[in-house]
Amino acid sequence: MKNATTLIELENILHLLNYRWSLQSLALWKGDKAPFEPYRIYEEYEDVINLDTLAHIEKIENKTDRTRLKHAFIDHYLQRELLPHETEMRTWMKGSAAIVDGEKIYLRNIIPWCQKSSDYSKRQILQKETSPLCKFMKPFLLNYWNILLEILRNELGFSDYLDYCSQKKGIDYPGFYKMLKNILKETDELYFTAMERWCRKRFNLPLSKLTRFDAINLLSLVQFDRLFPDKTMEKLTAFFNCWQIDINNTPGLNLELGREKGKSAQAMCFILQVPEEVYILMQPEGGWIDLETLWHELGHGFSAVFTSSGLSIVDKDMATSHSLSESFAFLLQNLSMSRVFLDEYLGLEKTDSKNLYYHNVLKDLSVFRRYAAKFIVEFEMFSNGDISDGELYARKMAQYTGFYYQPESHLFDLVPEFYCLDYILAWMAEAIMEGYFSEKLGRDWIFKSETGNILKKWWSQGNKNDIFKFFDKNGLGQITPDRLIGRWNEVLR
Repeated sequence: MKNATTLIELENILHLLNYRWSLQSLALWKGDKAPFEPYRIYEEYEDVINLDTLAHIEKIENKTDRTRLKHAFIDHYLQRELLPHETEMRTWMKGSAAIVDGEKIYLRNIIPWCQKSSDYSKRQILQKETSPLCKFMKPFLLNYWNILLEILRNELGFSDYLDYCSQKKGIDYPGFYKMLKNILKETDELYFTAMERWCRKRFNLPLSKLTRFDAINLLSLVQFDRLFPDKTMEKLTAFFNCWQIDINNTPGLNLELGREKGKSAQAMCFILQVPEEVYILMQPEGGWIDLETLWHELGHGFSAVFTSSGLSIVDKDMATSHSLSESFAFLLQNLSMSRVFLDEYLGLEKTDSKNLYYHNVLKDLSVFRRYAAKFIVEFEMFSNGDISDGELYARKMAQYTGFYYQPESHLFDLVPEFYCLDYILAWMAEAIMEGYFSEKLGRDWIFKSETGNILKKWWSQGNKNDIFKFFDKNGLGQITPDRLIGRWNEVLR
């Protein structure tokens, strides 16, 4: 470790590399020219990104600092080693597109297309078109994953992928595997009864005739867009003045909500450095999906820009799990679709807001079950040591969601490090936070300045604690699914 003689220097180097990759991603998302050639990002640090540095990190006495620095380092070690394979894979994926009635639908734009620009017959064509594309791309994705797993075992000393993720995030994956199977079983009747009714009413078809692409359309709530108020996103975000937050004049927060050419259709929050530099990119499409999406990304953004600048780099920028940030994102997202917000802030008719809220809660249950099913599939795939078989994925996803999933697309739906469980933890945590505010401040807690004060206090803690320690230290108790399941039962029964 020639260029990093002290741990402080190593922290700064890892922080700089994180910044470079975030800046790279931000530019590509905006449709701008990348500031770096990817292979040049590590050119100055070949003497740092090696196994000698890892051995040096392992000697750090503080367990939290050791774990975070170790995995921040491993992230870059893997990124550098996998860069040629990732570049090849992304090059092929970038140009991959399905042709639907003469329209070219790029893989990266499938979700917004299904949400707003499709009908059932076109989505059927999309499914047929994407099947051979996925089969063609599968060897590239499989090669990438196999090389990653080989590096983890042979160079970094992990017994398997579960061992790597468990050491990084400190999560009992077998325990959550059992918990989620029980939750899915407990909510089967509630979910399938309500979802079958919604599908027949919306498409005049049974759930068994619908695919993942139909689910994307259904869960966008596009059928309710006629109820959406005639207001810009900028006007709607004036809501946060209730918490003494002016989002247009919040240091560090940069909103780019236009429809610039080349900009990605998928909204994203880019945190370059905490708390000084955060960007939220979004292309408004119109309707409820915009409101939920922006509020979700603002949850990430606020939790970053209100982080105390006095925290260390490790506590600000090197979290090994993003469940806590996702909790705040879900809290704001669900706030934007709550009855009190729909009734009192947006001024919807009571009948309309009740109907919309019901279907949003059903959507919430559906998406939760999707991620729970994904986690179960991924846990079983990596436990079995075979990630090539898409039949397990197709069978389990259909079993737990009711929608058809293509077996050849399973690697496209595989997000690294069991991130779907980060979402699930955040879902459960959000319900507990919402209950905390309701009990402390009343039904209209969303409009009270004290809510903003509490949230800013929570946000100021940054990533100092993982989600479990955060809940313990802030008097929120243990993270359980009870409140979330209670909400589903209360609304959907």
